[in-house]
Amino acid sequence: MKDTRAAFEAMLGGAEAPRPVPTGPRRHYRALFISDVHMGARGCRVEMLVDFLTHVSADTIYLVGDIFDSWVPIGKHWTPAHDMAVRLLLDLAEAGARIVYLPGNHDAFMRRHLGVYFSQIEVVDETRHTAIDGREYLVLHGDQCDIFQKKRARWISLLGAHVDSGLRGLSSGVNRVRRILGMDEFIVIERALLRFNSLIRYGNRFEKRLAKRARQGGYDGVICGHFHKPALHDDFGVTYANCGDWIDSFTAVTENRDGGLDLLHWAGTEATEPAGTLLPETEDAPGWVA
Repeated sequence: MKDTRAAFEAMLGGAEAPRPVPTGPRRHYRALFISDVHMGARGCRVEMLVDFLTHVSADTIYLVGDIFDSWVPIGKHWTPAHDMAVRLLLDLAEAGARIVYLPGNHDAFMRRHLGVYFSQIEVVDETRHTAIDGREYLVLHGDQCDIFQKKRARWISLLGAHVDSGLRGLSSGVNRVRRILGMDEFIVIERALLRFNSLIRYGNRFEKRLAKRARQGGYDGVICGHFHKPALHDDFGVTYANCGDWIDSFTAVTENRDGGLDLLHWAGTEATEPAGTLLPETEDAPGWVA
């Protein structure tokens, strides 16, 4: 592949996907951080991301790893909504948004294509984000600090991915039958997945290692993904922000107009913040045609 667009287009298979048209003003951010979409995996709720991308815009969009999932046969679960999500990101780049792609462990093939493409799309392993208030953040997927990604323990991550996919497939089948029968969806399997993911990471000290790496690098904080656990706190001496995922949490990290970070939860039709925190007022979005 000669460029980043070729990598995206290869995923699309050359298909011309329809572009969703925003129905109202977009909420604009100075920076937007999205991670762990896992496009191509069974559990990916890419339709939520498509909805989200038609309601927001940003000067810089950081794709903080595991946007695609190459650990599974991508084509098996690829849908037109996946095409829409990729097209929307490419359209935003062509309209002037700077897009920075930071590969993770599930889309590590992108690490073979580090560089700048079209002056708007950058593929880097890690980067520095300087907020408008001067604070500096280390931005990376986070698998670099995961002990389960070491050669001797990587089988644990692979096992977790296969168990996750299998249980989500079972859950999908059970709930399909329950909907036909007019019954409520069965959520016990989803709860079991959350418990399994917590157990498999027990003792990893993921957040502490990333915070330490940020401190040692002279940063004010770290913004990452990988752990699928949305978070925003200063518990370890620097700001730790995890973008969450687009499988269960539907969250993203944003930089507001004052330079502070917010953890944004997407409800499907509108963006909502954790209780007690108000969203910043809508700003004029940069002009572009979907």
